Amino acid sequence: MAEVIAALEPTLVGRYETLRGLLRDMGRVVVAFSGGVDSTLLLAVAVECLGQNALAVTGVSPSLPAAEREEAAGLATRLGARHRWIDTGELEQAGYVANAPDRCYFCKNDLFGRLQALARAEGYPWVVEGANVDDLRDLRPGRQAAREQEIRSPLLEAGLTKADVRELSRALGLPTWEKPAMACLASRIPHGVPVTIERLGQVERAEAALRALGFRSVRVRHHEAIARIELPPGERARLLDPGVGSEVVRALKAVGYLYVVLDLEGYRPGGRPTTASSSASGALPSA
Repeated sequence: MAEVIAALEPTLVGRYETLRGLLRDMGRVVVAFSGGVDSTLLLAVAVECLGQNALAVTGVSPSLPAAEREEAAGLATRLGARHRWIDTGELEQAGYVANAPDRCYFCKNDLFGRLQALARAEGYPWVVEGANVDDLRDLRPGRQAAREQEIRSPLLEAGLTKADVRELSRALGLPTWEKPAMACLASRIPHGVPVTIERLGQVERAEAALRALGFRSVRVRHHEAIARIELPPGERARLLDPGVGSEVVRALKAVGYLYVVLDLEGYRPGGRPTTASSSASGALPSA
């Protein structure tokens, strides 16, 4: 493995070594682990450097699809990491349920507070999470929560970008190196529309149905009776096939939507904030 890392671009090798040094200096860490690209790399390097002194903790939340929970468990096992689940309580936070543009602050503040309580109780001096340099370029209310809760972001501290994270993940043989971005299910609900378990569940079932039909990078934006589908260009053409489109419409109507539309602007990881007045474009034929 050392030879594979050494063959990478020198700047990236330097950032990787900086990351390893940061984690070694921390000694014992709780890793906020979602099973996404960033937290998987962070956990892999933490286990490499700290062994059993790295504890992965995954929040159990209605905004995290069951399939993602299962994948996180499998990844932790593959990495040889100690792994634990913790219940979250963001749906008890009025600011989260209200679903204003700062919704993520309330979610992250709840999660990080619980992780810090666990860390203090069990003698871990640090809680770490997977933000990278590119996250500084977007509106990320969760970063404020991380600062307030004194959460460390070793990928960011080491100067790693998203591209760096994917390249290192590929070099280390992590299956997540090409995994699509997986924002929480609440991000599919327009700002101003309250986040509820029912809405989250409907979105989860809709996206699971599309993945079962072979779509990979997909978002189903929830507009009450309307499901607005976002897909990258390579997958939009397939959905417009009449046979496939009819299957999609049937599947999404089966989970409770009355209308199914395709967003012609396509898949936008992270996405622009939507509001309750946002409109959808590009209707599919009804089935």
